[in-house]
Amino acid sequence: MATHSCIDPKHHVHDASGFVSAVERACNERGLRLTPIRARVLGLIADGGKPLKAYDLLEQVRSGEGAGAAAPPTVYRALDFLLANGFIHKLESVNAFVACHHPSTAQHSVPFLICNRCHAAVELEDEHVVAQLDERARALGFVPQAQTLEVHGLCANCAKAS
Repeated sequence: MATHSCIDPKHHVHDASGFVSAVERACNERGLRLTPIRARVLGLIADGGKPLKAYDLLEQVRSGEGAGAAAPPTVYRALDFLLANGFIHKLESVNAFVACHHPSTAQHSVPFLICNRCHAAVELEDEHVVAQLDERARALGFVPQAQTLEVHGLCANCAKAS
């Protein structure tokens, strides 16, 4: 297991259309279908620059034209699909969504660092943290089924500004 050096939230999501294309390739490889509404919701999340709540996504889809504008429930189904296939992560503590830095991998657990001031969320790509939590839980006889680790505080930029 390795600790990755890319902990910049935009390191892998350089642009929304490039990210959607990477997810489309991953879908093709896995035999999944990236429908227009799924691609649209994914693009909004990738382009958001910060975690987006479902309601905000719904408003953006409604205010635009194209896939999903007339059927709001499709946004929630799109989120379900994107989550289930590991293309996005849900930040439980703030009930918001961010793009996964590695759309070609299966769904996985990662810790997040969430800034309380600017709301930036950093996917902390450290497999050791995830493995240690799993090992400690199992050592106590607990059988983990999912991990959600979110650390709140101030990002480096906000901490400097304080």
